[in-house]
Formats: sequence, structure tokens, C-alpha cells
Amino acid sequence: MNRGENPIAKRTHAAFLLRTNGCVEAALVLCEALMVREDSSLMRHELAYILGQMQLDVVCPVLERILDDETEDLIVRHESAEALGSIGSAASVDLLHKYCNHQCPEISETCQIAIDLINWKASNNQSLNAKSNYLSKDPAPPVDESQSTGVNDLKLALMDTSSSLFNRYRAMFALRNINSDDAAMALVAGFGDSSALFRHEVAYVLGQMQRMVTVQALSTVLRNKEEHAMVRHEAAEALGAVGGDYAEKVLSEFTADDVQVVRESCFVALNILEYWLD
Repeated sequence: MNRGENPIAKRTHAAFLLRTNGCVEAALVLCEALMVREDSSLMRHELAYILGQMQLDVVCPVLERILDDETEDLIVRHESAEALGSIGSAASVDLLHKYCNHQCPEISETCQIAIDLINWKASNNQSLNAKSNYLSKDPAPPVDESQSTGVNDLKLALMDTSSSLFNRYRAMFALRNINSDDAAMALVAGFGDSSALFRHEVAYVLGQMQRMVTVQALSTVLRNKEEHAMVRHEAAEALGAVGGDYAEKVLSEFTADDVQVVRESCFVALNILEYWLD
């Protein structure tokens, strides 16, 4: 995990191997790495994400410390808040409430979704990802299959700005689980939303779906230098997951991007492409 000796792609692989191990000792190693503030925000945000996926209460104090520090990096704070929601400890709820009205929407929206998730899990007995083919612990459960009437209705729910982000996320993950080209293109419409947090989650989900039909849209997001860095970074990683010659070409264009989290994401994505080609 030493940042001075290994490139970020190799360190990311090591972090995900520790997640696979799943024990408390592995989680504490990840926590130690997360607290190194000199490290890149991309690496630290990946560490926070992984800690949320591991579902161990023992890491909550570290995640809470990061969320509660106004001098911390934005995307690391966001990912720490999301991880706290994923773990779902009741002890974290007061802190999440504290930041629900934060001036930074990426923080306030993440905290509200995290609280909604904790409340949902408290009132529902079913497993959050019981019907999903994906291994991720998601920030919202998909709309129940019995309540879903197809891609068009889910798209309407996805784009309904009068609804909570949590409910819109539920439609998003239901579309992901359908995993058709039509469902993917319904999600692409979400790139027009006003919330950067929402747009970044759309890019993440498209990376999970790995539909070639989304490459042009993801490339457009990455190429838009006016777009929020967290959205561009997620689009870059999604392109690496989808793959193909065109994705590789676009990613190569931005390995010298002015924004560190974007250029590092492009290197990580290209490493993923190279891995699958070997």
C-alpha cells in the first residue's frame, strides 16, 4: 500500500485484495492508508469506498473523522459519508444529520441518501442486494421487481426531480439490474441532471453495466472540462470497464489532464483495459 513505491493502479489492486480478505485486520490497514492526507484524493476515495463495502463497524470512527473535517478533500468526504450509510451504524446517524444541510451539495446530498438508506434498512428485512447480479453494496436498493413496469417508467422515476435522490437512485439501480441497451440509454439521460452527485452515480452504474452503447456518452462527459471532476473521474473509470478501442483512445487523451483525479482515473482505466487484453 506504500504510495511512494507503487503506481496508483497497482495500489488499487492491493486495496481490493484486502477487501476480498474481509477481516478486521485488513480493514484497519485500509484505515491507516486512508488517513494519509498526502496521498491522492482518488486513492483515498477508493479506500473509503472499499471500507464501506466491507461492512465493518470498527472503521466508522475513521470515516466519521474524515466527514467531520472541513479541511478534508471533497470526494474523500463524500465517499466516507456514503460508506457510513452503507455500513449503517446507528451511531453515525447524528453526524450524517449534521451535514445534511452543508453548503456543498455533494456532501449534503450524500448524507441525506445515507440516512435514507439506514432508515430503509431499519424498516425492511430483505437483503439490500438479494436480487442483484452485482457484488457491490449500493447506496440505495433497486425498485422492487414487483413494482417496476419496465424501462420507460423507471426512466421517468429516474428523472423525476420532485422525488428524493434516494428514490431516484432506486430507479437507477433497477435500470442497472435490467442491464439492456435500452436501460443503459435511459440512464445516459441522467447526465443532464443538475446534481453532480447524481451524474457521478450514473457514470458509476454505466461502468458496472459495461454496455458498449454508452461509450460515446461517457466519452463526452470525460471530454467536458466544465464538468465536475468527480463526474469526469467516474466516466473515465467506466470507460475502462466498458473497454474497446475507442474507449482506450479517449482515455489516452486525458492522461495529462490538468485535474489530478481525472488523469489518475485514466491511468487506472487504461490499466484495467490492459489487464483484460493480457
